[in-house]
Amino acid sequence: MSILKIKLFTISILFLNTSCNVKNKTITKKKRPNIILIMSDDMGYSDIAPYGGEINTPNLSSLAQNGLKFTQFYNSARCSATRASLLTGTYPHEAGIGHHTNPPSDISGHNYGTPEYAGKLSSNVVTIAEVLKESGFSTIISGKWHLSFFDKKQWPLQRGFEKFYGTIAGACNYFKPEAPRLIFEGNNEINISNPNYYTTDAFTNKAIEFIDEVKDQNNEKPFFLYLSYNAPHWPLQAPKQDIDKYRGNYLKGWETLREERYNRMIEMGLIDPLWKLSYDDIISWNSLSKEKRKEMDLRMAIYAAMVDRMDQNIGRLVKYLKRKKLYDNTIIMFLNDNGACAENDMLGSGPKEQLETKEGFLLSYGKAWANASNTPYRSYKHWTHEGGIGTPFIVHWPDGISKDLKGSTVNQYGFLPDIMATCLDLANAKIPEIFNGNKIKNHSGKSLNPIFKGSKEQIHKEPIFWEHEGNKAVRLGDYKLVQDWEKGIDDNWELYNISKDRTEQNNLIDSLPNKSKEMISMYNDWAEKIGVIPWSKIQEIRKGNK
Repeated sequence: MSILKIKLFTISILFLNTSCNVKNKTITKKKRPNIILIMSDDMGYSDIAPYGGEINTPNLSSLAQNGLKFTQFYNSARCSATRASLLTGTYPHEAGIGHHTNPPSDISGHNYGTPEYAGKLSSNVVTIAEVLKESGFSTIISGKWHLSFFDKKQWPLQRGFEKFYGTIAGACNYFKPEAPRLIFEGNNEINISNPNYYTTDAFTNKAIEFIDEVKDQNNEKPFFLYLSYNAPHWPLQAPKQDIDKYRGNYLKGWETLREERYNRMIEMGLIDPLWKLSYDDIISWNSLSKEKRKEMDLRMAIYAAMVDRMDQNIGRLVKYLKRKKLYDNTIIMFLNDNGACAENDMLGSGPKEQLETKEGFLLSYGKAWANASNTPYRSYKHWTHEGGIGTPFIVHWPDGISKDLKGSTVNQYGFLPDIMATCLDLANAKIPEIFNGNKIKNHSGKSLNPIFKGSKEQIHKEPIFWEHEGNKAVRLGDYKLVQDWEKGIDDNWELYNISKDRTEQNNLIDSLPNKSKEMISMYNDWAEKIGVIPWSKIQEIRKGNK
């Protein structure tokens, strides 16, 4: 072979190898899915149909029937704490939200003097958006932020998102968002003049618009969308046609509704029939006057309509993904930020005259309906019993979940930091040690990707922890240690075997002293490491600030 032929042969081989490498890299990039994270707000565990509810949610049902449904996934008991943990993969205290964000006016937000309780997102953590943006994703948020208010350095565009539309605050009027709870696009206030405006619709519209924009710019680039609905958080507000679907459906009362959901959940295999229905001291439906029953039926009908409308919008997003041929390689994860909300009185708050109008703010459905929303679990938003931290969690991904698993139920437990770990795994990315000049804390999660492939191995062999407003918990295997601060500040523990008693009715704290001691020690070590301030001390600080 001549020297010229040898050179030509060598060049051909090099070109072939280079082409293959480029092709392999392209394939690898294409394999990375688009990631959509959808969060509802203040919704109960059993409100949606896939988890035993009577509310019409066919689109969430479809995602569950063609994906995975987790029965023991956990949030962080309160809206801003959950959002901090969700987006950073750390515990809320590590992310600067040990208690709550500082609200538009300093009603309940205080600076307790430590970075763990700054009331805004910390610069020593990174968000999913920050990591995925560096990894080549387009990053979008539409909906509720609630991770800072006063400090714009911690707003979405400053924390890794390229596009933002929504509210910075924790709640707003759905029809007419007004100062200080306004709608923003990017960092700018938006004047809402559309008479048919409704936040749930608007957040979906903008999410779809933003996906179109980033795909027009670069069709090969995967996107991360955080679609953070404010529904069904108060105020109770929904379009009339949706309310009318449910009016009269709830005249049966909360006790009957709770029994119906409980029995349906047993039939669906969501709960063990040996788990007793939890009890709370709720006013009797039969004790109400006929007029009051009509009002309470309407309050729950509006709440149901808000959930229904959210599901309709999720359906619109799914249809868009199918039309754009993005559906198969898009992973959709749906969850809620905390348990049902029992704030604002037993029978709800806000004047009944404002129901079915576009006016009002503190319009709620009350503790009695929240008790039914959390069927069969104990307690509510703020608390760390199962009714406060248990969330529906649906994962749908046609290209990524094994076909033989679709429609199945996952009974092992997981929590919010697992979502960050999963996103990193799917994006082939890592948490940086230094970001924007700040030393970054690592996440605390485990990737759920092995579960999507059929692994039965428990992802959590280590304990996971909670603390919010003195309400504490530890989950380790089948056992859960939990404390309600109102029943004894800082030192009154309960212990439950969740596999036998997830409704937390049989306290084992005295009968299993060694297990109790072990888990209390675990909590104390974690609390010290993470910078938890005892709630009794926080109460003293708050009194001093008044």
